[in-house]
Amino acid sequence: MAELIKIYSENPNERELDKVVNVLKNGGLIIYPTDTVYGLGCDITNLKAMEKVAKIKDVKLNKANFSFICYDLSNLSDYIKQIDTQTYKILKKYLPGPYTFVLPSNNSLPKAFKNRKTVGIRIPDNNIIRELVKKLGNPIVSTSIYDEDDLLEYTTDPELIYEKWDDKVAVVIDGGYGDNQASTVIDLSNNEIEIIREGKGSIEDFI
Repeated sequence: MAELIKIYSENPNERELDKVVNVLKNGGLIIYPTDTVYGLGCDITNLKAMEKVAKIKDVKLNKANFSFICYDLSNLSDYIKQIDTQTYKILKKYLPGPYTFVLPSNNSLPKAFKNRKTVGIRIPDNNIIRELVKKLGNPIVSTSIYDEDDLLEYTTDPELIYEKWDDKVAVVIDGGYGDNQASTVIDLSNNEIEIIREGKGSIEDFI
Protein backbone atom coordinates (compact mmCIF):
# COMPACT_ATOMS: atom_id res chain seq x y z
CA MET A 1 0.00 0.00 0.00
CA ALA A 2 1.37 3.38 -1.00
CA GLU A 3 1.07 6.45 1.18
CA LEU A 4 -0.52 9.54 -0.37
CA ILE A 5 1.30 12.62 0.94
CA LYS A 6 0.07 16.13 0.23
CA ILE A 7 2.88 18.66 -0.27
CA TYR A 8 2.40 22.25 -1.45
CA SER A 9 4.80 23.54 -4.09
CA GLU A 10 4.85 27.13 -2.79
CA ASN A 11 6.00 26.10 0.67
CA PRO A 12 6.90 22.40 0.92
CA ASN A 13 6.49 21.04 4.46
CA GLU A 14 9.88 19.97 5.87
CA ARG A 15 8.47 17.05 7.83
CA GLU A 16 6.67 15.62 4.81
CA LEU A 17 9.77 16.09 2.65
CA ASP A 18 11.89 14.25 5.25
CA LYS A 19 9.38 11.40 5.28
CA VAL A 20 9.72 10.99 1.49
CA VAL A 21 13.53 11.25 1.63
CA ASN A 22 13.58 8.40 4.19
CA VAL A 23 11.51 6.29 1.80
CA LEU A 24 13.99 7.02 -1.01
CA LYS A 25 16.99 6.20 1.20
CA ASN A 26 15.38 2.86 2.07
CA GLY A 27 14.97 1.93 -1.61
CA GLY A 28 11.32 2.94 -2.00
CA LEU A 29 9.80 4.20 -5.26
CA ILE A 30 7.91 7.48 -5.35
CA ILE A 31 5.61 9.31 -7.73
CA TYR A 32 6.08 13.05 -7.63
CA PRO A 33 5.03 16.25 -9.45
CA THR A 34 7.30 18.13 -11.84
CA ASP A 35 6.72 21.16 -14.07
CA THR A 36 5.43 18.74 -16.73
CA VAL A 37 3.89 15.29 -16.11
CA TYR A 38 4.07 13.36 -12.86
CA GLY A 39 7.20 11.20 -12.62
CA LEU A 40 8.18 7.84 -11.17
CA GLY A 41 11.58 7.77 -9.50
CA CYS A 42 14.01 6.46 -6.90
CA ASP A 43 17.42 7.18 -5.39
CA ILE A 44 20.03 7.00 -8.16
CA THR A 45 22.47 5.20 -5.84
CA ASN A 46 20.07 2.31 -5.12
CA LEU A 47 20.46 -0.40 -7.77
CA LYS A 48 17.56 -2.55 -6.52
CA ALA A 49 15.19 0.41 -6.59
CA MET A 50 16.27 1.29 -10.14
CA GLU A 51 15.69 -2.31 -11.20
CA LYS A 52 12.15 -2.07 -9.82
CA VAL A 53 11.51 1.09 -11.86
CA ALA A 54 12.85 -0.63 -15.01
CA LYS A 55 10.60 -3.65 -14.36
CA ILE A 56 7.52 -1.43 -14.00
CA LYS A 57 8.40 0.30 -17.29
CA ASP A 58 9.11 -3.12 -18.88
CA VAL A 59 12.64 -2.25 -19.99
CA LYS A 60 16.11 -3.59 -19.19
CA LEU A 61 17.84 -1.22 -16.77
CA ASN A 62 20.99 -0.85 -18.88
CA LYS A 63 18.83 0.06 -21.89
CA ALA A 64 16.42 2.36 -20.05
CA ASN A 65 16.22 6.02 -21.06
CA PHE A 66 15.80 7.32 -17.54
CA SER A 67 16.77 10.90 -16.85
CA PHE A 68 18.44 12.25 -13.72
CA ILE A 69 16.66 14.95 -11.74
CA CYS A 70 19.17 17.36 -10.19
CA TYR A 71 18.64 20.24 -7.78
CA ASP A 72 20.71 22.71 -9.81
CA LEU A 73 23.62 22.91 -12.24
CA SER A 74 26.19 22.28 -9.49
CA ASN A 75 25.19 18.58 -9.53
CA LEU A 76 26.07 18.22 -13.19
CA SER A 77 29.83 17.81 -12.92
CA ASP A 78 29.24 14.62 -10.90
CA TYR A 79 27.86 12.86 -13.95
CA ILE A 80 28.74 14.69 -17.15
CA LYS A 81 31.96 15.54 -18.93
CA GLN A 82 33.14 19.10 -18.94
CA ILE A 83 30.90 21.11 -21.24
CA ASP A 84 31.75 24.13 -23.35
CA THR A 85 30.66 27.66 -22.51
CA GLN A 86 27.91 27.69 -25.13
CA THR A 87 26.28 24.54 -23.73
CA TYR A 88 26.54 25.89 -20.18
CA LYS A 89 24.86 29.14 -21.24
CA ILE A 90 21.95 27.17 -22.73
CA LEU A 91 21.53 25.14 -19.54
CA LYS A 92 21.72 28.24 -17.36
CA LYS A 93 19.11 30.03 -19.46
CA TYR A 94 16.54 27.21 -19.67
CA LEU A 95 16.89 25.44 -16.33
CA PRO A 96 14.99 25.08 -14.08
CA GLY A 97 12.39 24.42 -16.76
CA PRO A 98 10.41 21.84 -18.75
CA TYR A 99 13.42 20.48 -20.63
CA THR A 100 15.49 17.31 -20.59
CA PHE A 101 19.00 17.99 -21.89
CA VAL A 102 21.04 15.05 -23.18
CA LEU A 103 24.70 15.58 -22.31
CA PRO A 104 27.93 13.54 -22.59
CA SER A 105 28.39 11.39 -19.49
CA ASN A 106 31.58 10.84 -17.50
CA ASN A 107 32.87 7.74 -15.69
CA SER A 108 31.04 8.47 -12.44
CA LEU A 109 27.62 7.22 -13.53
CA PRO A 110 25.97 4.62 -11.28
CA LYS A 111 26.99 1.05 -12.11
CA ALA A 112 23.79 0.32 -14.02
CA PHE A 113 24.58 3.08 -16.53
CA LYS A 114 28.34 2.56 -16.79
CA ASN A 115 28.33 1.99 -20.56
CA ARG A 116 26.29 5.09 -21.27
CA LYS A 117 27.86 7.75 -23.45
CA THR A 118 25.13 10.27 -22.70
CA VAL A 119 22.71 11.07 -19.89
CA GLY A 120 19.45 13.04 -19.77
CA ILE A 121 19.43 15.78 -17.14
CA ARG A 122 16.28 17.41 -15.71
CA ILE A 123 16.01 20.36 -13.33
CA PRO A 124 12.24 20.86 -13.13
CA ASP A 125 10.75 24.19 -12.17
CA ASN A 126 9.00 22.57 -9.20
CA ASN A 127 9.98 23.17 -5.57
CA ILE A 128 8.77 19.81 -4.29
CA ILE A 129 10.98 17.52 -6.37
CA ARG A 130 13.98 19.86 -6.25
CA GLU A 131 13.83 20.12 -2.45
CA LEU A 132 13.60 16.32 -2.25
CA VAL A 133 16.74 15.98 -4.39
CA LYS A 134 18.51 18.60 -2.29
CA LYS A 135 17.65 16.80 0.96
CA LEU A 136 18.52 13.39 -0.47
CA GLY A 137 21.94 14.69 -1.48
CA ASN A 138 22.05 13.12 -4.95
CA PRO A 139 19.86 12.97 -8.06
CA ILE A 140 16.68 10.96 -8.42
CA VAL A 141 16.45 8.69 -11.43
CA SER A 142 13.26 9.54 -13.22
CA THR A 143 10.79 8.39 -15.82
CA SER A 144 7.37 9.74 -16.76
CA ILE A 145 4.20 7.90 -15.72
CA TYR A 146 2.57 9.17 -18.90
CA ASP A 147 0.89 6.36 -20.83
CA GLU A 148 -0.47 7.04 -24.29
CA ASP A 149 -3.01 4.23 -23.97
CA ASP A 150 -4.40 5.64 -20.77
CA LEU A 151 -7.01 8.20 -19.90
CA LEU A 152 -5.30 11.56 -19.41
CA GLU A 153 -6.74 11.95 -15.92
CA TYR A 154 -4.73 8.99 -14.71
CA THR A 155 -1.51 10.89 -15.23
CA THR A 156 -2.65 14.35 -14.09
CA ASP A 157 -4.96 13.82 -11.07
CA PRO A 158 -2.94 12.77 -7.96
CA GLU A 159 -5.83 10.82 -6.41
CA LEU A 160 -6.38 8.80 -9.58
CA ILE A 161 -2.61 8.30 -9.89
CA TYR A 162 -2.66 7.00 -6.31
CA GLU A 163 -5.47 4.55 -7.12
CA LYS A 164 -3.61 3.21 -10.11
CA TRP A 165 -0.11 3.00 -8.59
CA ASP A 166 -1.05 2.12 -5.02
CA ASP A 167 0.48 -1.38 -5.14
CA LYS A 168 3.61 -0.47 -7.14
CA VAL A 169 5.21 2.39 -5.19
CA ALA A 170 5.79 3.43 -1.57
CA VAL A 171 4.65 7.05 -1.86
CA VAL A 172 2.52 9.15 -4.19
CA ILE A 173 3.02 12.87 -3.61
CA ASP A 174 -0.08 14.98 -4.17
CA GLY A 175 1.37 18.25 -5.43
CA GLY A 176 -1.80 19.34 -7.21
CA TYR A 177 -2.87 18.63 -10.77
CA GLY A 178 -0.05 17.74 -13.15
CA ASP A 179 0.44 18.69 -16.76
CA ASN A 180 -0.31 16.22 -19.55
CA GLN A 181 2.60 17.25 -21.73
CA ALA A 182 6.07 15.77 -21.24
CA SER A 183 9.32 17.74 -21.29
CA THR A 184 11.04 18.83 -24.48
CA VAL A 185 14.14 16.68 -25.01
CA ILE A 186 17.19 18.40 -26.53
CA ASP A 187 20.45 16.61 -27.32
CA LEU A 188 23.53 18.77 -26.73
CA SER A 189 26.00 15.89 -26.55
CA ASN A 190 27.65 16.46 -29.96
CA ASN A 191 28.26 20.21 -29.82
CA GLU A 192 25.13 20.59 -31.92
CA ILE A 193 21.52 21.18 -30.96
CA GLU A 194 19.22 18.29 -31.85
CA ILE A 195 15.56 18.23 -30.82
CA ILE A 196 14.67 14.65 -29.89
CA ARG A 197 11.12 15.30 -28.65
CA GLU A 198 8.99 18.40 -28.72
CA GLY A 199 7.11 18.77 -25.44
CA LYS A 200 6.11 21.52 -23.06
CA GLY A 201 9.22 23.69 -23.43
CA SER A 202 9.41 26.11 -26.36
CA ILE A 203 11.84 25.06 -29.10
CA GLU A 204 11.87 28.31 -31.08
CA ASP A 205 15.25 29.38 -29.70
CA PHE A 206 16.79 26.04 -30.66
CA ILE A 207 15.80 25.90 -34.32
